[in-house]
Amino acid sequence: MTGKRTFGDFQTPLEFTDFVCNVLKKKLDIKPVVVLEPTCGIGNFLKSSLCFDAKAYYGIEINPYYCQRCIDEIADSRVQIINQNIFEYDLKKIRQDKTLILGNPPWVTNSMLSALDSGNVPRKYNFKGLKGIEAITGESNFDICEYIIIQLINAFRNTNSVIAMLCKTSVARNIFKEIKRREISFLSFEIIEFDAKKVFTISAAACLLIVKLTAQNKSPETGLAYDISDIEKVKYTFGYRQQKFYSNLEASAEDFDGKCCFEWRQGVKHDCAKIMEISVVDGKFVNGLKEQIDIEKDLLFPLVKSSMFKKPIIDKFSKYVLVTQRKVKQDTQYIQEQYPLTWNYLYKHKDKFDARKSSIYREAPAFSMFGIGDYSYASFKVGLSGFYKEPLFSVLHSRDNKPVMTDDTAYFVCLPTYDMAYVAMLYLNSQKMRSFLRTIAFVDAKRPYTKKVLERIDFGKAIEKITYMDLRETENQLDLEKYLTTGMLCEFAALPEMQQQVLFN
Repeated sequence: MTGKRTFGDFQTPLEFTDFVCNVLKKKLDIKPVVVLEPTCGIGNFLKSSLCFDAKAYYGIEINPYYCQRCIDEIADSRVQIINQNIFEYDLKKIRQDKTLILGNPPWVTNSMLSALDSGNVPRKYNFKGLKGIEAITGESNFDICEYIIIQLINAFRNTNSVIAMLCKTSVARNIFKEIKRREISFLSFEIIEFDAKKVFTISAAACLLIVKLTAQNKSPETGLAYDISDIEKVKYTFGYRQQKFYSNLEASAEDFDGKCCFEWRQGVKHDCAKIMEISVVDGKFVNGLKEQIDIEKDLLFPLVKSSMFKKPIIDKFSKYVLVTQRKVKQDTQYIQEQYPLTWNYLYKHKDKFDARKSSIYREAPAFSMFGIGDYSYASFKVGLSGFYKEPLFSVLHSRDNKPVMTDDTAYFVCLPTYDMAYVAMLYLNSQKMRSFLRTIAFVDAKRPYTKKVLERIDFGKAIEKITYMDLRETENQLDLEKYLTTGMLCEFAALPEMQQQVLFN
């Protein structure tokens, strides 16, 4: 299986490639001069595309066994199979007007291939032009499929060609944003969603992406989504309005779009969970290796992982995280001097820290973390998991006032008081805010709620449009009375304070 993953190898069934080609003929009525299937595998798309009766067909494939299968099974003199890596092949050799480029590129990320020590990866460079920290953290991880499709679009730009590729819907949307950023001309951008579980037995939101390129100076602001069961009826429209990207432009929702006055942060990143994340079992500290450990408590903090965001108020904890720094790149030598038991524990597992592959730890102090700063030590936070399809914003507060940490798949804002955190949580969980978030987030994505999505929440607009009664209704819907304890108010004394804070920011 590892070998297949190395190549992102999921062959498309012939009955589905037949279906896709019939959809393309019905929907686009195209008459390609050339058909190209990059990463063609055993060539099922090439076989099905013979229905277009093009003058020439090309299949590019790195695996020599698959190349020979294509040659043996496709008895057509117009078909040429090229045994080469798509990342190295010069597409200018076959670039022509009215080319249909179709297929199913690998559904795997560059970081996954790196973890598998695969050589089948593109030359490492910042192909999206990311800046600063984005270029060395999660933002720079991309699907190989996305990279390949972007390179194909770029190679055939300014021609009247059609790109028709199977991919994850999240990849398709990223491609829309990228070709808009690169100012590549196209006539239309459409996705036809299908059930990847039925076709490939994998769980992923998937689609047939269809981009009609053009030599004209055109670049629509929107794309159309359909379901494969009805390719004539638009399911939803996505794209830009006033230079902001929306997942559903027709959905009815209050406008809370703007700039958030509070800064959204991600939790701590350490890439060493079995050592850094600690549970308490029968009053004893136990790590992820099930070792009973003896360390000082001072550097242990309550931890809320993404999967733990299940209540609107979280003040009881089953897991803790060892936090070695107060800011990024802080020298950790102080631990040896002030917390010798903790230092001995960390040093015992030094090999696991040294094995971390991310470049962010390179030339950093021993046992370094990332996503850490003064904000991490705030006593009152409101956070959510980036993974849940339906967002639940939670107040994070420890009854002993020890700062609560989250992992790096969660996001949070810091508030100065518990009361303000409580009110902010109500605003964020209100039905009006949830409806708005559904217009800017893609719930079929692996991580629907990202920092970029959350930064668009304008609390000023929320205060104007979400009423006192809306907040009361949110309290009732969340059944907050069962979470409240003495001193944790169910009144909105913090409303004026929240309004002043928003205006000040």
